[in-house]
Amino acid sequence: MPRRKQGAVLPLELDLLDALIDAGEPTHGFALAASLASGDRRPLTAHGTLYKALGRMQERGLVSSSWEDKAEANAQGRPPRRRYEVTGEGRAVAHAAAAARSGSAGRAPLILGGTA
Repeated sequence: MPRRKQGAVLPLELDLLDALIDAGEPTHGFALAASLASGDRRPLTAHGTLYKALGRMQERGLVSSSWEDKAEANAQGRPPRRRYEVTGEGRAVAHAAAAARSGSAGRAPLILGGTA
């Protein structure tokens, strides 16, 4: 399998950025997967793909994450969930991708200069 070009933002990552922007608040992974499945975005083939993508995006500064309040989770009878939020950098990438694809039919990986 060919290696991903440095700075490439994959279509799934763009879909996740769009879903987080649409959510307007920190969102946990399962809710993101549901958003992908219910909208016009490509649904996930495996949830492991989602969390790997979110991890890469966090390493690159496109999203940040935090654990929800333990008391809130306990009150609902479940463990705390990690919630993800788009960063300013992630928002800029999403806007650049939208501008780049506004006239194109496909969603090829977006290459950003100077990002790792």
